[in-house]
Amino acid sequence: MNTEYHVWHSPNLGREMPLEVYGHAGKPLLIFPCAGGRFFEAEDFGMIHALRDFIGTGKIQVFTVDSLDHESWLAHWKWPGDRAWRHEQYDRYIVQEVAPFIRQHSGWAGKFMATGNSLGAYHAANSLFRHPDWFDVTIALSGLYSPHHFVGEYRDEHVYFNFPLLYLSNLDDPAYLEQFRQSRIIVCVGQGAWEEIPLAETRALEGVLWALDVPAWFDYWGYDVNHDWPWWRRQLPYFLSMLAL
Repeated sequence: MNTEYHVWHSPNLGREMPLEVYGHAGKPLLIFPCAGGRFFEAEDFGMIHALRDFIGTGKIQVFTVDSLDHESWLAHWKWPGDRAWRHEQYDRYIVQEVAPFIRQHSGWAGKFMATGNSLGAYHAANSLFRHPDWFDVTIALSGLYSPHHFVGEYRDEHVYFNFPLLYLSNLDDPAYLEQFRQSRIIVCVGQGAWEEIPLAETRALEGVLWALDVPAWFDYWGYDVNHDWPWWRRQLPYFLSMLAL
């Protein structure tokens, strides 16, 4: 398997940001790590191995990035507005730096896929909903989609426009809605240990998309399915196998 390490100084973040590339061809898949995770997490926890058939046959090319969660939503010692602004800078890093890098490096002319589990699922879903010009597939596993757990009742524009359960409810732009309807939106959650909050927020997101008439696949796995890597390693290959790659 072709593996490459890249790093550059991000003008949006003011620091060096590394990423890893796996594979030689195929539709790009951007993997966000779990809360506060690193770009090598997908490999360390066996996700790259679980995707080896898709990567090796050139169906997908995987790009894994660092998170900045400990400087944004998880930085509870900061004023909430500063946390939200730091995340907004991270979002700009993704769309102004990482996405163009993926385009140039892969040569892929179409849109990309985004995935992640736990807080990574939030990043993956938010990337498609905010930037359907770059992404047309999201596979969000065991995610959180509201700001309550991060900033409580605090709201400003950077909080509002970065949590799908806030901005989607009021979205009426036909250009965005049409792009959503042409996308593949897959949201999965288990019903076992540590999935109580992701389960509730997944059901809430399903209701919002239903009200917008946006088709999406919401898949609720069993009561033995926990918020943990062994299940995510099964879920992501399963959903990728359902896509026409």
